[in-house]
Amino acid sequence: MYLMICHDVIIIGAGIVGAMISRELSKYNLDVLVLEKENDVGNKTTNANSAIVHSGYDPVPGTLKARFNVEGNKMFDLLCDELDVPFYRIGSLTVALYDEQLPLLKSLQERSKQNGVDVELLTGEEVKKLEPNINPIVKGALLAKSAGIVDPFNLCVHAMENAIDNGVKLERNCRVEDITKSDNYYKISTTKGDYFSKIVINAAGVYSDKIASMIEGIDWKITPRKGEYFILDHYKAGLVNHTIFPLPNEKGKGILVSPTSSGNYILGPTSEEVLDRDDVSTDKDTLNMVRTGATGMVPSIPFNQVIRVFSGMRATCTRHDFVIEHSKKYNDFINVGGIESPGLVSSPAIAKYVVESLIRPLIQLKEKDDFNPRVRRYHRLYNELLKDSNDFLKDNHDYCDVICNCEKVTLGEIKDVLSRSCPPYSVKALKRRTRAGFGKCQGGFCQPRIVLLLAKHYGVSPLAIPLDNDGSEILVEKIKDNK
Repeated sequence: MYLMICHDVIIIGAGIVGAMISRELSKYNLDVLVLEKENDVGNKTTNANSAIVHSGYDPVPGTLKARFNVEGNKMFDLLCDELDVPFYRIGSLTVALYDEQLPLLKSLQERSKQNGVDVELLTGEEVKKLEPNINPIVKGALLAKSAGIVDPFNLCVHAMENAIDNGVKLERNCRVEDITKSDNYYKISTTKGDYFSKIVINAAGVYSDKIASMIEGIDWKITPRKGEYFILDHYKAGLVNHTIFPLPNEKGKGILVSPTSSGNYILGPTSEEVLDRDDVSTDKDTLNMVRTGATGMVPSIPFNQVIRVFSGMRATCTRHDFVIEHSKKYNDFINVGGIESPGLVSSPAIAKYVVESLIRPLIQLKEKDDFNPRVRRYHRLYNELLKDSNDFLKDNHDYCDVICNCEKVTLGEIKDVLSRSCPPYSVKALKRRTRAGFGKCQGGFCQPRIVLLLAKHYGVSPLAIPLDNDGSEILVEKIKDNK
C-alpha cells in the first residue's frame, strides 16, 4: 500500500509551449508537474527551428495562428527582459523578385491589415538600400518592423527555470505510455512509474495526437514535416540586416536568410512530410534545395563559412491551425497540439489563454504573493567586457578562464548553468545553454574539458556523460589511469 500523490496539473511536454504554460501556472498556488520524455527541455522542435519572432502579417485572418502570433509578438520585449534572453527586433522583409509576384505581395499587405500588423510596401530600390546584398533583380518587399530574432532554446530553458524557481516540478526521461481516467483524476503511466493529476495538459509536440488518442478518438492528426538548415559562422555583420523571406507557399513561409541572436546566419528550412517523427537526419539533395532558395534571394552567401547543418521537426496538423481546446470527452484534459510556425512567437500568448480561459473555470487560481517573474541574471564574458567597469571579472576569476575559444565561453558561465534549477545533464544540453561547442571547431577543442567538468559536477565517471539523451555516451572505455 502506498500514498498516492495527486497533482493539480500535469503538463506533458517541456518544449517552448509546455515551458511557457508551466511558467504561467507557477504564478498560482498549484501543484504542477511537467513530464518530459527527453533528457532535457526544449530538445526537439524548440531546439531546431528558425528562431524567428514573426510579426503576424502572414497567418490566415481569424485563425488561432493569427490571433496568438500577434498577441505573442507584443509580449516578447517584457518576456525576454524578465527571462534574460537576448531578443532583437530587426524586422523582416518578404521579397518579390519578379513583377508577377507583386500582386501576391500586395495581397499580403491587405492580410496584414486584417491581422492588425503594421507593414510597409517597399519598391525594389528601397529594398536594395536596406539590404545591399539582396538579389539586384528584386521588385519589391513587405517590411514588418515588429519581427525579431531570439534564442528559442534558452527562452525555453529560462522559462522552465523560472517556473521551477516558483515551485513547478520537472521529471525528465519520463515518457508517457498510457493515460486512464478515474472519477476525479487521471493516472498517467510512464517509464518512471505512475503519476496522478486532476488536470492534464497535452503539449507533446509532434506526439500530441498520440497522447490525445490515449483517452479518446480525435478528429485531427499530426503530419510531421522536416526542415533542414545551414548555419554560417559569425564571420562578419551585414550579409543581411533583416530576416529575408521569399513569398510564402502552401508548405509554409519558405527558405529564409537571417541573422541569429548570437551573430551567426541561418538559411532554411525545407518542408517535407516524413513518417518517422524522430528523423532529424540531413541529406545532400535537400540541403542543395536550401542553397538554391537562399542564393536566389542573396546571391553572395559565402557557403565556405558553413559550420553546421541540422534539421528540425514541425507538428503540422490536419486542421491547418493550432489545436488548443478541452478534449471532447473530458473538459479537464486539454490539448495544445499542432503548434508549428508561428508557434515560438505565439507560445506566451497560448500559455496565457490556456490558463485564463481553459484552466481557470476548472480549478481555483489563487495568485502567489511571492511569485518572481525574473531569473537570476546570466553573466556572459562578452557583456561584462562591454561594461564601463570590470569589477565583476576582478571578483569572479572563473569568468576569465575561457573554455570555448570559438564562442568565448568561460568556466564561470558553465559553473553558473550547472548551479541552476534546470541544469544540463549532457554535452549538448550544456552547449545549447552556453554556446560552448557551437563555434567553428564544433567542440573539437573544448568538448573533452566539458565532459570532465560535467563528470566532476555530478560525481560520475566521464564514461557516463552522454552527448544528448541517455545511451549516447561519448567515451567507451578508460585506457589508462591519470597520474
